[in-house]
Amino acid sequence: MPVSASADQARLAVRLTPGAKKDGVEGAETDAAGKKWLRIRIAAPPVDGKANQALIKYLAKRWHLPKSALEITSGTTSRNKILSIRGDAATITVSIKADL
Repeated sequence: MPVSASADQARLAVRLTPGAKKDGVEGAETDAAGKKWLRIRIAAPPVDGKANQALIKYLAKRWHLPKSALEITSGTTSRNKILSIRGDAATITVSIKADL
């Protein structure tokens, strides 16, 4: 599963596709190395951090969280990102699993 949780936060592995026709979650995938990712399409271009900002905004709205609860902790210039999501990990995990 692309999500792991502790008491007050969850970490999510995301594979981002910027410049898509529309924003959306495609579902979970496993790469050749066996790592699991949540594949997400974002319409914003990968220029000046616009796709990263759009990703945070999209997920915050989708999961009913404040944007300040989400942070890209790894992969800001890569398609593969690790997000830290602050809040009740059990609730966050349920929201994420609904997208898988």
